Amino acid sequence: MNKIIATLIAGLFATVAYAQNTPATVKAENEASKDVAKAQQKELKADAKADKKADKAIAKANKTNDTAAAHVEVEKAKANEKVAKADPEDKAKAEAKGDKAVAKAEEKANKKAVKADAKAIKETVDATADKAIAANKTDAVKAKSAAEVKEAAAKH
Repeated sequence: MNKIIATLIAGLFATVAYAQNTPATVKAENEASKDVAKAQQKELKADAKADKKADKAIAKANKTNDTAAAHVEVEKAKANEKVAKADPEDKAKAEAKGDKAVAKAEEKANKKAVKADAKAIKETVDATADKAIAANKTDAVKAKSAAEVKEAAAKH
């Protein structure tokens, strides 16, 4: 969509330039081109920043999930070790205690994972919003520039 709009605006510039190519019009076109180029550069910068922010949040969520899963595995290993060391008559009690510890670790891990994933999703949504705002600003500059060129052409 942005490419279509850019093509239409470029066509508008070409039409206006062909219709009336006065010094004021040329100057307005040059300024418009500079303004549009700056706006596009700012948009690209904002997009890169937003992507970086989202990628960082996703990586952090993945790390948190991995850490939580590793903690669960450690708890399972500890429980199995305690069961193996327990006397035959105490094995059932040790297994129950180990299962309880593992369940608690899994609950904690899942809670951390959900929070981390939610934060990553929020950052991704925020990044998308930032990109949309930047694109909107660029479109506004393009429209304003086109209007200024049209105005300069109409004066002469």
